[in-house]
Amino acid sequence: MKKLFLSIFGLILLSSFTFINDIKKKAVIVWQPSHQTDTGVDFSEAKTCNGIVEVAMASKPKLKEYKVWSLGKENLHHPNVGSNTIIEHTSSIIDGKISGYAYELQESNKRKPDVFIAVHNNGGTKRNAIWGFIHDGDQYEAENRELAARLIAAVSAVTTLENRGVQLDSSTGRNDYTCKSTGKKAFYSLDEHINTAKYRVLLEVGDNGVSKEFLENPDNQKKMGEAIKAELVKWLAEKNMN
Repeated sequence: MKKLFLSIFGLILLSSFTFINDIKKKAVIVWQPSHQTDTGVDFSEAKTCNGIVEVAMASKPKLKEYKVWSLGKENLHHPNVGSNTIIEHTSSIIDGKISGYAYELQESNKRKPDVFIAVHNNGGTKRNAIWGFIHDGDQYEAENRELAARLIAAVSAVTTLENRGVQLDSSTGRNDYTCKSTGKKAFYSLDEHINTAKYRVLLEVGDNGVSKEFLENPDNQKKMGEAIKAELVKWLAEKNMN
């Protein structure tokens, strides 16, 4: 009887240990919706992107996921405006204050994320489309390219958005922020020296001009958020990160 009890007790301990390990192995996801309110005419990129992210986070299954957002935060510079590609708006310290982007990345790094997904809207393209961006020269460039490609394909499949593929952050030509490792133009939030997440992608969803009505529609935000979450979950499962 004593041996049976010890065997059962041992199994319970082993199961508990395995369960705790499974919890620890779950990936941490950080979402970064755009905080920009200065793009487009009568348009809030922050509102549309946050709508997509909120849907994604609320969609099942629930992951270990967090949102970082500087909109409305005090004691920051450029908390509601600015570009991810400009030094003044990102890495610069102005009047002793860090930028909205710097705040968001600091908050993200505190969570020790495995995956970082930024959601923005494009502009001036005259295309109702979706693009994925990854960091040029990154150690995990191939994996990031795959993840970005799958996420934009999932969104394109459930909407009218044209899939414009995955681009390198050095390709936009409008940057003055550069990666210190490569010396190439970069997106601040995708730079491995700023963002500690292993996997980092940025989605440019629609165009703030030609896609304005589409982006502001809550039904479309719901479709996109759910599609992004569903594809992310599949990718995590294939990576044994769920």
